[in-house]
Amino acid sequence: MNDDEVPAFWAGLGLPGLFDVHTHFLPPRMERRVWAHFAMAGPLLGRPWPITYKLRLPERVALMDRLGVRVFSALAYAHKPDMAADLNRWSLDFAARTPGCLRSATFFPEPGVLGYTRAALAAGAQIFKVHLQVGGFDPRTPELDDVWGRLAETGVPVVVHAGSGPVAAGFTGPGPIGQVLARHPDLAVIVAHVGAPEYDGFLSLAETYPRVRLDTTMAFTDFFEEMAPFPPGLRPRLRSLGLSGKVLLGSDFPNIPYAYAHQLESLARLDLGEDWLRAVCWENACDLFGMTPRG
Repeated sequence: MNDDEVPAFWAGLGLPGLFDVHTHFLPPRMERRVWAHFAMAGPLLGRPWPITYKLRLPERVALMDRLGVRVFSALAYAHKPDMAADLNRWSLDFAARTPGCLRSATFFPEPGVLGYTRAALAAGAQIFKVHLQVGGFDPRTPELDDVWGRLAETGVPVVVHAGSGPVAAGFTGPGPIGQVLARHPDLAVIVAHVGAPEYDGFLSLAETYPRVRLDTTMAFTDFFEEMAPFPPGLRPRLRSLGLSGKVLLGSDFPNIPYAYAHQLESLARLDLGEDWLRAVCWENACDLFGMTPRG
């Protein structure tokens, strides 16, 4: 499948488009640094990671529309102190002027984190992103306990990169975020990348906690299958979770080393059925965010 065929993919499922909960639109300075990091991915990961969609920001937004991605996220994330509040201002402004973009925000363990998280919620934040691998912080830190509690109260979901792929860090894996969930069982966590490579453990969290979900970002693609193959024996559990509202489409656009269409092709070849694809690519996210996006 190529990108020109993406509209036929979702139309063939009877959908009005795609709902992608895991895409990135960043302030220009941060974006340049992120792309420079990926340019150095070869020495870090032992393989190159070229970015397919290194386009100007308006061109990337226009491409989302041509592909039929009706709703998407910005998902900036803070990896050190004194970043999050400014990122939130940029992301919320970007969403306000970009049709289809969820109002996205982030946080980091630091003084004042509860205050600016509350401010983002008051400004209408619909989704948060934290990256335990890049940020290198412990989600169980006392500085974040009130933040997790507030998000659990509001039900606003937070995409958490908690898996150890592509490179393990000190606080990745299902254990640390699992302990946060044990303390805040109503927290609406979306585990990025289906938790690769600790798939089994993160599927268990989604099966245990009512508001834990998984996003498909980069999972099942040729690129990820070479690094962290998804065990075929877990497919029945993945199917069950998808049909119960707990698996959401994610892509990592634009920072992917292949065409956007390949993520969809990779989901289809799991052979979990059209009902599963409809749920994952559209219905589950609509239910989570309480919306019927433009068709």
